[in-house]
Amino acid sequence: MFPFNTSFAPGEAVYEQVVFAAKRAMASGLMRPGDRFPSVRQMSQMLKINPNTAQKVTARLVEEGLLEIHPGIETVVRKAPPMEESAKRRWLEESTGRLAVEAATRGILPEELHRELDASFEQLKTTPNL
Repeated sequence: MFPFNTSFAPGEAVYEQVVFAAKRAMASGLMRPGDRFPSVRQMSQMLKINPNTAQKVTARLVEEGLLEIHPGIETVVRKAPPMEESAKRRWLEESTGRLAVEAATRGILPEELHRELDASFEQLKTTPNL
């Protein structure tokens, strides 16, 4: 069984969608530290994507510290590396700032955004088979 799937939506790069699907599988517990991550070949065949795109996905997840490559053997999921407080603060400010702007321009109230964010975290905890 392939550990994650995604249905591709127009308007966003395929590799970004696959990276998100893999991260979602990791965040939900479907893929845990130490689990084998699909090879480039497996990913390209199962998701029907170009091998170069699959390689880009793997490279991005390695770069972010979420995968560890054992050359010639396997690629495995790593525990997410801890962020320094200053880096965490910058990431939160940037990400939530963008989200707030996007929500406000769509007429979404802060209460609605809080509710959806809480629901998204709850879904990650309760449905590891996303």
